Amino acid sequence: MYTKILVVDDDVNICDILNKYLTNEGYDVRTANDGYEAIDTFKKYDPDLVLLDIMLPGKSGKDVCSEIRKFSNKPIIMITAKGEVVDKVVCLELGADDFVVKPFDMNELFARIKAVLRRCNSHDDPASGEVIKFENIEISKQKYELKLNDKSVDIPPKELELLYFLASNYNRVFTRDQLLDKVWGFDYLGDSRTVDVHVKRLREKLEGVSDKWVLKTVWGVGYKFEVSGN
Repeated sequence: MYTKILVVDDDVNICDILNKYLTNEGYDVRTANDGYEAIDTFKKYDPDLVLLDIMLPGKSGKDVCSEIRKFSNKPIIMITAKGEVVDKVVCLELGADDFVVKPFDMNELFARIKAVLRRCNSHDDPASGEVIKFENIEISKQKYELKLNDKSVDIPPKELELLYFLASNYNRVFTRDQLLDKVWGFDYLGDSRTVDVHVKRLREKLEGVSDKWVLKTVWGVGYKFEVSGN
């Protein structure tokens, strides 16, 4: 079975180049040139991974990423031409798994694709079926579902994985580098700001849910899921 990759970019030349290189690497490739075509192709093609340009006509890459996340956890690597911190933060907040900046090196792109696929495939372990419960919160990694006060809450996959890991190791402090290793994978090519972005978004969702636990910053060290009563 070939790994299927959907390439979404409004530049036809870039799509053609990526199609050629990825096909030569043994991937099955489909392309789309605008946001609406991207959503339609995704639903019909059911790719294993999406390379998604952030600047698209019709629907922006950000909108496409957000819409895909409503019904799929398939990995998404965003492509941005700007390389500004704000773009990277937006990509992560929308639920993207990684990002690359144009112009990118093909070897780096292949490394990121393999790393993201490897991380996603490694999540199929027996322990991932366990549901973690504390007061007013339930976290299921198998279903990728977060319930707060018995109500399901929309949450990007990587945020849920981070919360699941911290909650399953409650009252233990982890550095940003340790969290990058455990949640994103040892071969993740991003930086520690990734963790800060996800923690910030998690806190917004978890605010006021319970006074028995908290997602806490341990200054100068990292983060922990602190439980005072269970």
